[in-house]
Amino acid sequence: MLLPRVEMLPLGDADIDEMVAIENCIFPYPWTRGNFVDSVASGYSVWGCRLAGELVGYFVLMIAVDEAHLLNISVAGKRQRMGFGARLLECAMNGARQAGASSLLLEVRPSNHSALALYRHFGFRQIGLRRGYYPATGGREDGLVLRRELDRILA
Repeated sequence: MLLPRVEMLPLGDADIDEMVAIENCIFPYPWTRGNFVDSVASGYSVWGCRLAGELVGYFVLMIAVDEAHLLNISVAGKRQRMGFGARLLECAMNGARQAGASSLLLEVRPSNHSALALYRHFGFRQIGLRRGYYPATGGREDGLVLRRELDRILA
């Protein structure tokens, strides 16, 4: 039996509808189409994971001098807990490292236990708290600021 092919590919304007569809299915407060359009137009690193052609997840990475910021990482609901989040995070870390970043930052909701477990597994540590960072039912939710130092690439 042949297993479906998994590919990590850069994404662009033609992939925005698929990203928006995933986003709208998995988040109560999803990124908008405009967020994705702006990210692509700004030249951020936008990559996706495809399984037999189907987009199963993606990330948006912003590089600023020697620091990278993971703005979004998402996996389609039916594909969660299958290792795709780890693949995407590894790809984001490698991309940040290759772009010369020495660390990777991100924000995460304290209530997102599965994401926190993934980030901690990969060595992210909390370095701050953004009060009221995320919209939430009945108000706002804090954002935990996590950081991971990236190993240098040896030439």
